[in-house]
Amino acid sequence: MSINLQSILQVNTCFTVYFGSTDISKKLRISHKAAILLLLMVLVYPLQGWSQSGDAAVEELVKMGFENVSCTDTDAERVYILQNTTYQLQGVGMAKAVDVIQSLGMPDDRNCRIVVLDNNVPQYSLVYQWHDEDEDGNADVSRADWEATYELGDSYKVASKTKKKNRSLFKTDIVVYPQVQYRNIVISKMYTFLITVSPAVELSLWPGNKLTGQVIIPIMNEYGDTYGRSQVRQGYMTISQDYRWKNLFLTGTFGTFNNMRWGADLQARYVFKDPRFALDGEIAYTGNSWFNHWRWKVGPMNTLTWSVGGSFYWPRFNVKFDLHAQQYLLGERGIHFQFVRQFRYAAIGFYAMKVFESDAAHHGLNGGFRFAINLPPYKYKRKGFIPRLLPSHNINTTYNAGNERYYGKSFAPRADRNFGTENSFNPIFIKSELLNY
Repeated sequence: MSINLQSILQVNTCFTVYFGSTDISKKLRISHKAAILLLLMVLVYPLQGWSQSGDAAVEELVKMGFENVSCTDTDAERVYILQNTTYQLQGVGMAKAVDVIQSLGMPDDRNCRIVVLDNNVPQYSLVYQWHDEDEDGNADVSRADWEATYELGDSYKVASKTKKKNRSLFKTDIVVYPQVQYRNIVISKMYTFLITVSPAVELSLWPGNKLTGQVIIPIMNEYGDTYGRSQVRQGYMTISQDYRWKNLFLTGTFGTFNNMRWGADLQARYVFKDPRFALDGEIAYTGNSWFNHWRWKVGPMNTLTWSVGGSFYWPRFNVKFDLHAQQYLLGERGIHFQFVRQFRYAAIGFYAMKVFESDAAHHGLNGGFRFAINLPPYKYKRKGFIPRLLPSHNINTTYNAGNERYYGKSFAPRADRNFGTENSFNPIFIKSELLNY
């Protein structure tokens, strides 16, 4: 559209403004100064609307239940920061967020980046690269145009200082963890079962922090007195901290864990520039923790366990391969290999291991399969600071084919993390969900 400045400056038009239903009217004659002011408003208005589109997207994301939401414009790109706590499936949640931003909040002349948080710690980002040849603006942007990466971009430091809406701190979840264990060690019976329901209170007091307090309620206990004489007892009682430095992800946890352990645990994961490859490490110093005759008892922290290895992610089939050298709870060492295929609603995998212990069954060789199934409902919004009741992300189990009862055992330091949630923030898997959901 062309604008003739001279014709605008020569405007000598009269407007009539009516007040209410009366016959009072007033004619306003536009002077040359008023015409110039009107011209400036017309030229500036598109910039104002461009800024408002980011605000509109933020407001819509907050209405949908996304937390820690902000939008920041820099010279290089527009940066959205958000955390999905409404949609249980992270891939589905990010597809919803991308749709909103594409329809309400895309910039007209620069890149757009979405930085995704977990517990206020950045995990990965989705990036749309703007091109000069895009003559039609962003009307034809689709999910396929977004690239997923662990990189946060140079603008993240500036964007992270923007005030966020719908903060997640001090908001409480009551998460119900169902657990089903089974084993085949009794001749007269095919399987014996241990079934429990374990609600846990979870909240975060500062970025990266999580407090967890869990109660185990037995439903069926055929495992015997070792598991608490079918008594209601404490489960996870932990305080943990997540931290990211460049491509290094750290998690430290202290408290009582599963498998009757208590103590301190540190996990580290380094992701290479090629996000298919990563290195993993874990070291823990723990002691015994058990519940008997309605009393909680703990032993001294005298057991060192560790794990070090690496992983490869195969994007075509969303399969993750892991190989680790480990030291287990009885001091024995071994090698553990597994591969897990990630689906939208489940994760299924197989494992094999070799324990270097002369007393271990089958010369220390063991293996089996494991699976995790996501539990409905798949969407649950918060209402302010009212505690939210919801099921755990999944129910998971492992089949011990060699039936080894003593050697090659470890523990999990966090109630909310297992092999079924490992790829929830893997950008390769998120990208596949954007294309397929």
